[in-house]
Amino acid sequence: MSNLSAAVIGVGSMGLGAALSLARAGFHVRGVDLNPAPLAELASAGGIPAPTPAEAATDVDVLFVYVVNAAQTRAVLFGEKGAVSTARPGTVFVLCPTMQPDDAVAIATELSAAGMVAIDAPVSGGAAKAREGAISIMASGPSDAFARIEPALDAISARVFRLGEEPGAGSRMKLINQLLAGVHIAAMAEAMVLAAKSGLDLRTVQDVITECAGNSWMFQNRGPQVVSGDYTPFSAVDIFVKDLGIVTEAAQSLGSPVPLADASLALYRAASEAGLGREADAAIAKILAERAGAKLP
Repeated sequence: MSNLSAAVIGVGSMGLGAALSLARAGFHVRGVDLNPAPLAELASAGGIPAPTPAEAATDVDVLFVYVVNAAQTRAVLFGEKGAVSTARPGTVFVLCPTMQPDDAVAIATELSAAGMVAIDAPVSGGAAKAREGAISIMASGPSDAFARIEPALDAISARVFRLGEEPGAGSRMKLINQLLAGVHIAAMAEAMVLAAKSGLDLRTVQDVITECAGNSWMFQNRGPQVVSGDYTPFSAVDIFVKDLGIVTEAAQSLGSPVPLADASLALYRAASEAGLGREADAAIAKILAERAGAKLP
């Protein structure tokens, strides 16, 4: 049983996995979410549902934030019944959402001004790895903060990439990851629709390509959704509308062209506008299939 206590604000697919992994490792862990279902699962694993971020943050050593974006992060930290209002001075806040690096720096600065410590720590790996405690964390922040919460980080992750002492570096690295992830899903969808249009059996395509040079992690992970026609989301279309929007905005501010990200973002936006925003990100294949006149499973 760990002597550290933790809280997770936002127990969606990734946050729930983190909370369950902490509970499994013996942490006293509280969770907060608007959806009662994951809170019930956390409770069955020994965690404690909390009604507000403020109540979750009381007397914890480390607090993980797993909400969607910078605006939600500010709300759960500094808004009404926000976590900062009750957290002990020196509490380590681990900021896991994908957001603009400037937002990560600004939020970390506000936390520091309030007497807290912030680690900019976006995550990757998906819901299944989150439940296994095997995600990757791209993190930057003070070394002493990492040392203090090392058991918690070990409980939720397979690898923590330390990217420096200052917040912002973690979020910059996450943008690179999301650029590649979003483009690779779009490439998978494009390839599967072309395969369908040309008369190939999609299950055979999946089997062959995963053993060939054209494979990618996203092809191997998301391709089966197109093969089966099951678009239950690992991550939804709207997540990549948000994330690739952040990528392209950051790239534009730096004067760095990202034509593949631009084209992929247009595809995710088209899928969202067609009512597919809550479906799996692989559902962008439906948009390409409609344009091609191809039939998918």
